[in-house]
Amino acid sequence: MAIFKSGNPTLTQKMFDKSLSIDADMQGTMSVRGTINKFGFLMLMIIAGAAYNWHMFEEAKQSTVTTLMMVGIFGGLITAIAISFKPNWASYLAPLYALLEGLFIGGISAILNAAFAKQYPGLIMQAVGLTFGVAIAMFLLYNFRIIKATERFKSVIFTATLGIGIFYLLTMVLRLFGVNVSFMTDSSLLSIGISLFIVAIAALNLILDFDMIEQGAERGAPKFMEWYGAFGLLVTLVWLYLEILRLLSKLNSRN
Repeated sequence: MAIFKSGNPTLTQKMFDKSLSIDADMQGTMSVRGTINKFGFLMLMIIAGAAYNWHMFEEAKQSTVTTLMMVGIFGGLITAIAISFKPNWASYLAPLYALLEGLFIGGISAILNAAFAKQYPGLIMQAVGLTFGVAIAMFLLYNFRIIKATERFKSVIFTATLGIGIFYLLTMVLRLFGVNVSFMTDSSLLSIGISLFIVAIAALNLILDFDMIEQGAERGAPKFMEWYGAFGLLVTLVWLYLEILRLLSKLNSRN
């Protein structure tokens, strides 16, 4: 069904349809409350990972911080791919993914916090606050149906998200060949405008995620899909945080 179109590659119609082929009566069915509870647990895991690597940075163990960040990036990517292909593994791998992402987020946050300690001492707390503020605002907009996940809305956000992914990939390839895409990293108005657009698309992806979780519960998806839905929501939230952090860093660099 088209209602399962999402900009988040981890929450797709194919995965939900595949899950429905498993006998849900043997394991219970997915619920919104259950997904929220599991999302809360994943948040605790990501906070634990972030706090640990932040502590390593405070202890001046730079090599350890860098190593843990690399483990977080590549380990998180591998884990996310595994969950995407095997959603029934989410109950085991989603907590691991959260912990790995926490290691990366903790490291990059600590580094930027130190870099902007004098100019912008509240950078990280503001990024965290804005991330949760945006997430709560998107939930309220969805819950009260102020923003509806219509087919056209889903198509636009899906296309925009795919375009951003391709854009990032091209930027990475160009850097490998020594081509510096300055407008992605500098503090020019163009760069800030691009970051604002990406933050907006990341935020709107939360609407699609909420819709996917609600629709999955209504269709009676198996219980393990609560972990899968919570994992997909976490993927979007991490993306949103990193983009807000990038945007705030660019804005502060202009001062």
